[in-house]
Amino acid sequence: MMSFRTRLTTFFVVIVVVPMAAVGFLVFRLIDDSQSGRADARASGIASAATSVYENASRQASLRARTVATGLALTPVAQLRSRAVALAGQAGLARVTIKVGPVTAVDTGDRAAIAPGLAVVTASGARPARTVEVSDLTAAQYADDLKGPGVQVVVRAGDGSTLAATLPAAAGLRLPKRGSITISATRYRVITQPFAGFDRATVDVSVLSNVGAAAGSVAGDRVLAAVFIIGFLLLACFFSLLSSRALHGQLSRFLEAARRLGSGDFSSAVPTAGRDEFALLGEEFNNMSKQLERRLGELEQERSRVRKSIRRIGEAFASGLDRDALLELALQTAMDATNANRGRVSARQTAADPLKETIHMGRLAGLEAPIYDAERRALEADGVGEASLDDVHLATVALGPIGPGGPTHGLITVCREGRAFTEDDLELLRSLAAQATLAMANVTLHYDVQRQAITDDLTGLATHGHFQDLLGAEMEEVRRYHYPVSLIMLDIDDFKSVNDVYGHQQGDLVLRCVAETLRETSRDVDVPARYGGEELALILPHTDLEGAYEIAERVRSAIAALQVPLIASQGTLSVTTSVGAAASSDGHKDELIAAADGALYVAKREGKNRTVRATPDTADVGGGE
Repeated sequence: MMSFRTRLTTFFVVIVVVPMAAVGFLVFRLIDDSQSGRADARASGIASAATSVYENASRQASLRARTVATGLALTPVAQLRSRAVALAGQAGLARVTIKVGPVTAVDTGDRAAIAPGLAVVTASGARPARTVEVSDLTAAQYADDLKGPGVQVVVRAGDGSTLAATLPAAAGLRLPKRGSITISATRYRVITQPFAGFDRATVDVSVLSNVGAAAGSVAGDRVLAAVFIIGFLLLACFFSLLSSRALHGQLSRFLEAARRLGSGDFSSAVPTAGRDEFALLGEEFNNMSKQLERRLGELEQERSRVRKSIRRIGEAFASGLDRDALLELALQTAMDATNANRGRVSARQTAADPLKETIHMGRLAGLEAPIYDAERRALEADGVGEASLDDVHLATVALGPIGPGGPTHGLITVCREGRAFTEDDLELLRSLAAQATLAMANVTLHYDVQRQAITDDLTGLATHGHFQDLLGAEMEEVRRYHYPVSLIMLDIDDFKSVNDVYGHQQGDLVLRCVAETLRETSRDVDVPARYGGEELALILPHTDLEGAYEIAERVRSAIAALQVPLIASQGTLSVTTSVGAAASSDGHKDELIAAADGALYVAKREGKNRTVRATPDTADVGGGE
């Protein structure tokens, strides 16, 4: 007869060792699979970065293309090439192409240049339009920027020719769009993406991630998993030995019962005899088995409900600040709650906007008239409207107003066949509409707070902190691409006397009018900001000092011609500004601010109502008293 120790050992092997061996096998398989998964993740990450870098370079090239196109707008065709070569050299462009109508007149620079930007100059009269494409990024630079440990990059033209490759052995191979390839005994995961090149050609960028690059971390994971499994087995053996010394033969019945429970069999009870401790334990064991069987059934039902609740809560969290996602979630919840199979949301962004369909689910063709009828009744009655067409029943609930006394955020309409909506259904829709309105109000409040953090309340311009962030980001681009950026600083002359004579409300009105004039006279790409007090600033990307001076003079003249109405009496008030302009192409933000501010104070000292450009040794003054 098998001894208790032998049975206990067998039980230990069946319950602990075998499952742990299976778990260990599964863990090692998962660790091996994670090696390819990490390579895929790394390749996907680099592919996303490649897309971002390419698109950013293309956008920057578009800005430079507009600058080049403007510089060549009036250049005769015979002089286009020499002029384009000169501009490309000055701007540090890798390649420039110019089309006069459908004909390519100029194509100069590196044929391996990628990420082009395009600008079109429409000529007057019968002269054909000129299309300018420029790029300051070569395929080799792009590939080197993306290359990293375990990552190689191949850039090819649409005709299959290789423009650049950080892995020479891959240059002549046919790379898959997405998959694996072995090069020189090294296995890579490949992701290939197409991008727009010059003259509508295609540029294919392939990212190759070395599958073996994660071998070190995989080996570490294997060691950790092995240590954990062995440690667990040793610990289990230790406690098993203690238990075998402490327990007696009568525990075999409980061991057998535990095996049955472990396999999910609740039908057989533990045999009990007498009234000793083991008999009482057996009775309690049997009671526990019955309770577990009943509880498992309840838990299975509860788990199904919890899964649905968790999924709905997750959707609510994910869409917490997404207005359209909130509306979609509200519509889906309304349809689920009323067993509807079709519906739509009509909403507006602001109180001034009309209601229009934002989201719909299911086929609504042929239901336009009853939908309109139900929505009209919801707006005219107590927020709920009903309509029907044949066997289709519709119910509409209005979301709360955007503001006190204002129009509603929108309307939620649901449809179902065969059964009209009950009062309980309508009350449920009202409750859902109230919750959705509160959520949308929170979204609106969030965006208002976010906007107020970067917008000056008085002038509507960027705040000082946001100005610093924007100028810092612009200077980062300047350091990378070496294009000029200018800064204009302007201060309202004798502003203190305006406050002293007419009051601070009049001073606030002057500031608002000057800020509006600054915004109207600047370009779309320029960034106006309130620097502090009565001092304003204007960031001018891709603008040299002369261009900044011309814009500054335009702003100063427009402000000088401004007539600000007096609040406390009839008549108007005129103000002037002193302006300083500075430019930089080296990316030093603080030096640029100091130069523009210094030029501003030179304008103040030289009589006000004038513009001073900051130069290394002179300051030219424009305007007049």
